[in-house]
Amino acid sequence: MASTNRPAPQAPFVPSQRQPETYGYGSIHTDEGPWEEWNPTEESFRPVRGRHRVAKQRGGGLARSSTVLGVGVIAAVGAGGMASANTGKPPVSISMPDLPSVGSLLSDDAPDEATGSSTALSSVGVTSADTEQGTSDAGEALRTRIMAQAEQQQDQVDTKAADAAAAAAAKKAADAAAQAQEEAEAEAAAAKKKAEEEAARKAEAERLARLARQYTLPTSSYTITSTFGQAGSMWSSGYHTGLDFAAPTGTPIKAIHSGTITEAGWSGSYGYRTVLTLDDGTELWFAHQSSINVSVGQKVTTGDVIGRVGATGNVTGAHLHLEVHAGGSADGIDPMAWLRGKGLTP
Repeated sequence: MASTNRPAPQAPFVPSQRQPETYGYGSIHTDEGPWEEWNPTEESFRPVRGRHRVAKQRGGGLARSSTVLGVGVIAAVGAGGMASANTGKPPVSISMPDLPSVGSLLSDDAPDEATGSSTALSSVGVTSADTEQGTSDAGEALRTRIMAQAEQQQDQVDTKAADAAAAAAAKKAADAAAQAQEEAEAEAAAAKKKAEEEAARKAEAERLARLARQYTLPTSSYTITSTFGQAGSMWSSGYHTGLDFAAPTGTPIKAIHSGTITEAGWSGSYGYRTVLTLDDGTELWFAHQSSINVSVGQKVTTGDVIGRVGATGNVTGAHLHLEVHAGGSADGIDPMAWLRGKGLTP
């Protein structure tokens, strides 16, 4: 491009100031000096209005513009070199600032600072590796924070689950303990009841043993032929009112318990009958005897012979008809049950 600056005027030639060359080439050249020192002034050197203008030199301006230009060039070269060296990844486009022209840097009306794109010079030369490194660091920090939050939440879930499991285990243990206690109490109660029943059984056995020593069966070598309440037309009441001990005629009849003879003699359908009244008022009737060995008002003790088995009265064979009247009542009770209550087994 042709320079637009005005050519400087030639200095006047003064031949008298030029010495011939001693060892020259034989002549003086007109296109050579002598020259006069030329100092351009503002009047002789005025900027030409146009696209390219040379501004007045201000202190530090050229140095500053050179520095900016140098930084830009170095950043561009460095970015290009680093981007090209990074062959493992595709090249990343680098946004360069709109650097001002040299003329605008030197112009009087140019701003002190060049206006360019929004990309700061501090970001010039940043490669994709640097960007990825920054992104990786930020992502790693975010991932770490997310993982920490996830671990915290997991810890909370685990703690809650552990608390729930502990509560369930405690409840299960409490239920098991309560059940074990109930079972133990039930076993203790059953054992106590069993022991009480055993004690009662033993006591009853002892009582019956004592009673057995006090009471006895009315005869021996017998066979039970009729029981209490048995229905039949042979009995005037329509049912049997006592307990029959079939035995041979003449078999001894014994006092079941100690008491007093209140009746002894003939009694119609009962034949020969003896009534023994005990101390509690219970009457024992011994009927169909072949003979009577006691008299009214006589005191007898357990096992005393009071008569003999016979077949007198309304009978079909030799036997002892025994009736029990509790409290002297007219209606009798089951002699079998009463004898068993006294520890006897007919």
